[in-house]
Amino acid sequence: MLKLTSAVIAAVGASALIVAAAAPADARTCVNKAGQGTNTTEEGAKFQAYEAILQATDWGMWANWMVTSQKVGQAPGYTVSRLRFKCQPGGLGSTCVGQATLCK
Repeated sequence: MLKLTSAVIAAVGASALIVAAAAPADARTCVNKAGQGTNTTEEGAKFQAYEAILQATDWGMWANWMVTSQKVGQAPGYTVSRLRFKCQPGGLGSTCVGQATLCK
């Protein structure tokens, strides 16, 4: 009985190692977000749209971004990709809709 129990424990342990090895070490969670902004300049409208994207993703990260970089295309703790804007005249001067993929 002791040999059987030891064999079962060894098999379960080996199975756990195989499952753990199969899981990617860099598994990331990604989200696609969009935001709209209006400003007197196109650059300002892009900034507002990007702020909306960050707020829709993670309020804590947005707050960190506000006190650190405030650079469009950066997001503390996230990788930003596929960032694009579509802007047109309107609102206070220019209105932009931005889209991005953010991965944590």
